[in-house]
Amino acid sequence: MIASLSMYARPETADAVKNLWALIRGNLTTAGVDAPMVLTQDTNPMSVWTDPGLVLSQTCGMPYRKFLHGKVQLVGTPQLDLPDCTAGHYFSVFVVRKDDPRQTLVEFDNARFAYNEENSQSGLAAPLNYATLLGVTFGNRIQSGGHIKSAEMVAFNTADIASIDAVTWELIKRYDGFVSDLRVLDRTKPTTPTLPFITSMAHDPAVIRDALASALANLPNEQKQRLCLCGLVQIPANDYLSIPNPAS
Repeated sequence: MIASLSMYARPETADAVKNLWALIRGNLTTAGVDAPMVLTQDTNPMSVWTDPGLVLSQTCGMPYRKFLHGKVQLVGTPQLDLPDCTAGHYFSVFVVRKDDPRQTLVEFDNARFAYNEENSQSGLAAPLNYATLLGVTFGNRIQSGGHIKSAEMVAFNTADIASIDAVTWELIKRYDGFVSDLRVLDRTKPTTPTLPFITSMAHDPAVIRDALASALANLPNEQKQRLCLCGLVQIPANDYLSIPNPAS
């Protein structure tokens, strides 16, 4: 058995994640579900998501629709503490250097675009889909390996623009000094379902959902705020599957 909550992992939130998992695990134990004592946070995410012993993890919308649908079960969708979003939805922000004179996304056509990874909804799919509507292309792409690294690349002038998911951006604003060199240029539409919690086909997702929802309700408010979490909602699988993959 395995469990992971690593999508927004960073040192400043580690104790809140640890406490959340302790609450979830306690609820699962009460419900008769075996769960690991410790989260697996450093293993390749796809290995975790496809593990037949997966109890709980959080994936990204793009891997879910491309690789995981039909192989895992949706548990629920986090409701995030974000402005101007309906429950269970989020957006990405386009960040550029504060001193860059360009003021519109159109002016960044073919600029150096940093993205975290090929199968990221918020870092690649959403910004490419949004940019296409404006006639903007990001052909000059640089893979960074992570949202924070993408933002750093822009701040340090090794890239011109990056798309950062809204939660990561909130955490960057709180904890990373290089944010003073960045500004938000634009953002994608807040219509994308947030990163879903999943379990393997071996578990009853309703039982996992109840354990997670109760844990979130009992997590101290300060820790929920640190994780940008408000609660749990249910978003149908078709809402994830209907989002188009970018053309290129």
